Amino acid sequence: MRVPIIFFICLLMLSNNNTIGQTLTAERKVVVLDAGHGGTDSGTISEDGLQEKDVVLDIARQMKVWNKILLESKYDIYLTRRMDTLISLTDRTKLVKHLKPDVFISLHCNHINDTNIQGAEIYTYDSNELSLLYAKTILNELNQDLGFKTRKPRKGNFQVLRETKEHCPALLLELGYLSNSSESYYLKDSQNRKALALSILMSI
Repeated sequence: MRVPIIFFICLLMLSNNNTIGQTLTAERKVVVLDAGHGGTDSGTISEDGLQEKDVVLDIARQMKVWNKILLESKYDIYLTRRMDTLISLTDRTKLVKHLKPDVFISLHCNHINDTNIQGAEIYTYDSNELSLLYAKTILNELNQDLGFKTRKPRKGNFQVLRETKEHCPALLLELGYLSNSSESYYLKDSQNRKALALSILMSI
């Protein structure tokens, strides 16, 4: 996987601003980011101890920062969790039902016994046209920008998708396999996570 020069330029811009807000402006489009797991639920763990809950929370936070400094707060971005806390799936979906955002994105990492398997995947609950458009666009950007192996969008009966599908386009992103040594090594680097965050944000 690679990080193009544009990402390094944007990362220099990022170094001077770490403000993460949680405000809502009526005329802006609303995005809800769900960093999976948290607290006592670590999610999957790589062989060298990298925890899914930490990777996805960092990516969600960085998307908020990129939105502020690069897009001049084009979107109102809400996080279902802002710290290392365990939030129930029901409470995560309640936020979506309340805000009725323009898109809901749940961030995760994958794991499988076969350590050779790698790549990013995106799940939608059904064949909602807008959800699939978001999914295809994000996967294409991850592949073109960062060299991620990707697969076609898949359907998944996840609670966070099932209970939000009627309120907005809803996606569950699996951002690589922590069981794969090369992808876990990539995700362990904070600069790579910032690049991932930027790629997903620009896809929106």
